[in-house]
Amino acid sequence: MTDTDDDAPAPADDPLRAPPDERSIPELLRFGVVNVDKPAGPSSHQLSAWVRDAINDALDALDPEGEPIDGVAHAGTLDPKVTGCLPTLTGDATRAAQVFLEGSKEYVSVLELHGSPPGDFREVVGEFEAEIYQKPPRKSAVTRRLRTRTIHDLDVLEVRERQALLRIRCESGTYVRKLCHDVGLATGVGAHMGHLRRTATDPFDDGDLHALQDLVDGLAWAREGDESLLREVVRPAEEALVHLPSVTVAPSAARNVATGAPVYAPGVIDADAGATFDATPESDDPPLVACHTPDGVAVCLGRLVGDPDAESGVVVSLERVLV
Repeated sequence: MTDTDDDAPAPADDPLRAPPDERSIPELLRFGVVNVDKPAGPSSHQLSAWVRDAINDALDALDPEGEPIDGVAHAGTLDPKVTGCLPTLTGDATRAAQVFLEGSKEYVSVLELHGSPPGDFREVVGEFEAEIYQKPPRKSAVTRRLRTRTIHDLDVLEVRERQALLRIRCESGTYVRKLCHDVGLATGVGAHMGHLRRTATDPFDDGDLHALQDLVDGLAWAREGDESLLREVVRPAEEALVHLPSVTVAPSAARNVATGAPVYAPGVIDADAGATFDATPESDDPPLVACHTPDGVAVCLGRLVGDPDAESGVVVSLERVLV
């Protein structure tokens, strides 16, 4: 890794953002993330549209000379009746939406059994804590082909008559409705999914959820000069990347990335322990990493294709430019 000298003053048209904790409210709104607590009723698409419109109304008042945001991107669709954790990226941060495919998700679900649970109910449920086969349901938006998904944890929290409360931590893309159906078949009595709430989407969980009304109130107060609530609700988009391995690059290298160049070894300052390069990876896709400047500004998402300790060559190939 290189101790790159980057003390030269930034150019007037510098593409790099201010550090996350130094951004103005308009800058935050154009590159932010809101951990929305989705209520039952609206679709994920509708909720995202409300977030976009509320932000653009505020930007029109706070920064009338600036551009509105084009849209927002949420972390995996929740059905209208499903509630809970729906992290939503705003403005330019939508380019990073794929990060939510890299982590796991957690749900709490009511399993509605069609008969009395058998005596070995907990043991049967525990057998699904593994890599399982699933075919997406007919109403899904993806191709219906058999695939595998990993159930990391599957806990029976409570059983009452013909209902069981389950906590599920699983790979992104797992269909909980199908999982509940299959658990019912395995128990021999049948079952379907009742209420479902998502409690976590890496790296967010239900400890810092915010209702849409919190966002609306924060935007209104910011117009009056009080930014405190809005800064609590809308966080710098970099916080959506913290679960990924990180590579620190020099500002000069980051400016080259802004023009489409990959990250070369001389521009790498540091890499955390998770950014480990395997010259013979078992997976077809090298690890996804997030590149940052030393002051924490997100630069890009990319694949680690070279050794961060090398003296030359490409270290990170680009997937999404974030500057």
